Amino acid sequence: MSSSEPARAAVGNPVVRTISAADHLAFVRAQRSVSFLQTPAWGRVKTEWRAESLGWFDGPRLVGAGLVLYRPVPRLDRFTLAYLPEGPVIDWSGEIGGWLEPLAAHLRARGAFAIRLGPPVVTDMWSAAQVKEGLADPGVGRLTDLPDRWSDPVGARVSKGLEEMGWLPQSPRDGFGVGHPQFKYEVPLAGRTEEELLGGMNQQWRRNIKKAAKEGVEVSVGAGVSVGAEASVGAGAKDLRAFHELYVHTAERDRFTPRPLRYFETMFAALSAEAPERITLYLAHHQGDLVAATVLVRVGGHAVYAYGASATDKREVRGSNACQWAMIRDALAAGCDVYDLRGITPTLAADDPHVGLVRFKSGLGGRAVRYVGEWDLPLRPMVYRAFDLYMRRRGR
Repeated sequence: MSSSEPARAAVGNPVVRTISAADHLAFVRAQRSVSFLQTPAWGRVKTEWRAESLGWFDGPRLVGAGLVLYRPVPRLDRFTLAYLPEGPVIDWSGEIGGWLEPLAAHLRARGAFAIRLGPPVVTDMWSAAQVKEGLADPGVGRLTDLPDRWSDPVGARVSKGLEEMGWLPQSPRDGFGVGHPQFKYEVPLAGRTEEELLGGMNQQWRRNIKKAAKEGVEVSVGAGVSVGAEASVGAGAKDLRAFHELYVHTAERDRFTPRPLRYFETMFAALSAEAPERITLYLAHHQGDLVAATVLVRVGGHAVYAYGASATDKREVRGSNACQWAMIRDALAAGCDVYDLRGITPTLAADDPHVGLVRFKSGLGGRAVRYVGEWDLPLRPMVYRAFDLYMRRRGR
């Protein structure tokens, strides 16, 4: 097994080659923060894609890693789109050409007609107070309209470097597309206490957490599908089915397409096999009724609210707030640096249907964050144009 260390700038001309899942996982474990979409286990979740673990080597040292998902394209069976969601895990702070050029050569040789990646690099941040001010100001329509945001020069350099190298930005203006969101909401945890986290929330969030406790809402961890659980498989399957039924109900109410139960069965099996702390199911009950359920995924110091579901009845007992607070407390106790609530849109306009999500998440305190977003590099331009036309016709 090759030695591994966190990606750093002091490398020569790294070489890219396939690595084993064991070497990939060892590299992930050496990092403080990695997206769960860049773990070997995620390749086993995405069964409709072919997965490959790649390593960047500086001599014998493994200095970078990435999970590549190869997506077949209808009527273009010889070619695939090579996708690195929220990756790869390399040093993005310096010259990026030395990292991405050998990646492109490797993937072209594997039959990829294009590469899509999403650098885990921040460009801008807005505090919860700034978001609150923007929501209250009818003259502000988007996060990007707010003054005095914090901008990261590394993110600006990465965006400029990708553009100069011929990469094409794919993130849509509203923040949501076919890939993963460019705008997210995060709550910093490092160095904070539970009391400080509660103090950073707005009054409505604190009131709802207290209301759930007063109403007798009980949050438990799903048996057999959780961190280190030793319950029977049958009990675990029962909890996961209960979550999925509530999730399908939520999808019907909120008008989105739910994933099948089998997807979650595969996700829990693959992620928990890779690391016992990787994925946890939370269930909120009130007088025996399941009123909310959530899924938390953790890699190193990064905790992610991955899925949520809630009942339409008994919304007044605030089961969703209770689940969120339980996940935040557990992430804090585990020594995590950040609690990631995943995607938001950049809208702040009162008449936008997505603004409710921004209001809900920003009530926890924390910050809205814009990342570099997803970018494509066409390796075979004619095939890429055909693919782009196909995606446009089917609404992406």
